[in-house]
Amino acid sequence: MKSQSTVIKNARVFDSISGAVSELTDIHIENGRVTALRASAPQAESSSDMASVVDVAGRIVLPGLIDCHVHVNAVHHDVWQLSMTPPSLITAQARHVLEGMLLRGFTTVRDAAGADYGIQLAVERGFLRGPRLFIAGAPLSQTGGHADIRPRGVKEFICTCAGIGLFPAIADGVPEVRKAVREQLRHGANQIKIMAGGGVASPTDPIDGTQYSIEELAAACDEAHAANTYVMAHAYSPRSITRAVQAGVRTIEHGNLLDEAAAKVMREHGAFLVPTLATYFALGDEGLKLGWSESMLAKLDRVKDAGQRAISIAKSHGVPIAFGTDLLGHMHRLQSSEWALHASVQSPVEILQSATSVAASVLQQSGQLGVIAPGAHADLLVVDGDPTKDITVLGNPEKALMGIMKAGVWEKSVVAS
Repeated sequence: MKSQSTVIKNARVFDSISGAVSELTDIHIENGRVTALRASAPQAESSSDMASVVDVAGRIVLPGLIDCHVHVNAVHHDVWQLSMTPPSLITAQARHVLEGMLLRGFTTVRDAAGADYGIQLAVERGFLRGPRLFIAGAPLSQTGGHADIRPRGVKEFICTCAGIGLFPAIADGVPEVRKAVREQLRHGANQIKIMAGGGVASPTDPIDGTQYSIEELAAACDEAHAANTYVMAHAYSPRSITRAVQAGVRTIEHGNLLDEAAAKVMREHGAFLVPTLATYFALGDEGLKLGWSESMLAKLDRVKDAGQRAISIAKSHGVPIAFGTDLLGHMHRLQSSEWALHASVQSPVEILQSATSVAASVLQQSGQLGVIAPGAHADLLVVDGDPTKDITVLGNPEKALMGIMKAGVWEKSVVAS
């Protein structure tokens, strides 16, 4: 669909920078961008090329939401099975994942490993319907690290996924790490994903262990910085978080075991925290069904209820917090459950900012995404209800989101009431 000139009348615009909601405002949109915000007038200004005027009758209009930690190609929760799935089938199934995210109000997502340049281009060109993608390509893992999914005792296995899914780039030593980063950049990665500590779903590593040497971490960051981008790091423990941030990592993914000292280091280095609470609560119900080992289930129990405390610690030390979910397979449908999981430790406005202006800063897209302002992409949500007072409104997007616009095009048209 082509973008058209639009005026959205009588909107109460959420300012994601200040956290305030405006008086009645008209939002002027042209060629996929916001061109002006003006106090609402009784009648829209006439324009020979204006295609539509939409009166939202005083409803709150949010910037399009941003999820900073997704896996759009994780069409199955079993990463072993996923690694053996043909890429054409993964892409076909990913269509439903992408559409689901868009219809939950996420007009932009940061893929934290798996999606490639082809699926990004398919969305951009309209072959797939979904949010705009910022991709990491293959995650970097040391041998035996979090993304090394080979079972104990198995040396090698054949992967048919051709880089699609969650299969890692295993790299050991500074030269291999540098080459692996350069390879992901060559393939179009917008940011680099590295495993800096143990994980829940990996079979061979302790959750609080560190991964990669300081020199390897620094090499990855050096290569990313040279390409004007950054490194996002999977890390849970204070030790792994601190080492990664000191080496130059910009965003810490998950971070459930964050403590006061590690939070201070993050603040000093300007690092972001991207918690992903929904995935642990989903896996809490699914772990046994997935046939996880006792050690994996023990790791899940250790981090499952620690996420809110980590957010509280980060918030108290002024660490910026961005919104993420990290769901896999059929659990993608639980993406909107993340809102309520933050409600005990963040205000509704803070949570909204985490998925708009803060998330845009993570993506290095401040002023372009996550805001409703002249020059920004016209990504907008018309909400029935007030999520600045009750964030759980967004937990039912089918009901709450009356209109979803991406780049000036209605993905869900506003229904007059």
